[in-house]
Amino acid sequence: MADATGSALVAGTVGALVRELAVMLRGAGIEDAKREAGDIVAAVNDAPRFWALLHELDVVSAGVADRCRRAAQHRSSGAPFAYAVGRSAFRHLTLHIDERVLIPRQETELLVDEVLAREATGLAIDIGTGSGAIALALASEGKFDRVIGTDVSSGAVRVARANGERLASELTATVEWREGSLLAPVAGERARVLVSNPPYISFDEAPTLPESVRDWEPPFALYSASGGMAITASIIRGAPDVLVPGGLLVMELDSRRASLAAELALASGRYRDVSVRLDLTGRERFLIARRKDE
Repeated sequence: MADATGSALVAGTVGALVRELAVMLRGAGIEDAKREAGDIVAAVNDAPRFWALLHELDVVSAGVADRCRRAAQHRSSGAPFAYAVGRSAFRHLTLHIDERVLIPRQETELLVDEVLAREATGLAIDIGTGSGAIALALASEGKFDRVIGTDVSSGAVRVARANGERLASELTATVEWREGSLLAPVAGERARVLVSNPPYISFDEAPTLPESVRDWEPPFALYSASGGMAITASIIRGAPDVLVPGGLLVMELDSRRASLAAELALASGRYRDVSVRLDLTGRERFLIARRKDE
């Protein structure tokens, strides 16, 4: 076997490892197995996506090769790519993740944009932080003094804390992680911003989800009672007690329920400037509101 230049691929090289992983992935029925094999090797090496193609003749250490094989085995078992390699990109950050947390989504990056376009100082609180994606993006891109990330899952808090420690040199704000349900961990705080990407899928919608989501991602981070609205409604009700007057609430929502969330905020009588913003596909996805100057 040779690379694109005709040079032989020998055992222990990147090219040989990619070929080995591709055979494993193809046997599991994964389409474009060679591309995914190269992506796995690049991800495990914390390198750009096409790194493996450009370094086919480089020698791979036994330790890295073993990590790549384990990742390919995990992927072959049906795990989403991000869980298989244990990494996910979010804005300019690379987060370490596993099945204790949701895989960060591209649309959630827009939530950070919505916050930074309006507020970037004082205290920001991220409810349901998961991997810490939103909290760490705010702490690295904004000019906040403090950022607090909370989660009901102790496992998620451990993942977020580890990401915070690993990315400490990129952060300009002090970041703190707290375990607990919804707003309970931040009782007594007064924030300029409260942000959340809460669970918003109703339990009866589970069968409609892709298997990669339904069978792998943590249920407590996906589903909410009352037709998917229970947790969203609880945060909307309680956020004014944590926000300073004029403080900003930004939430990611299911597009089918965004208008209902806005109605709840308006009906509470505690918010002004309530609006719903669209994602890149034109769907209603983000609630924006400010606490009234009471």
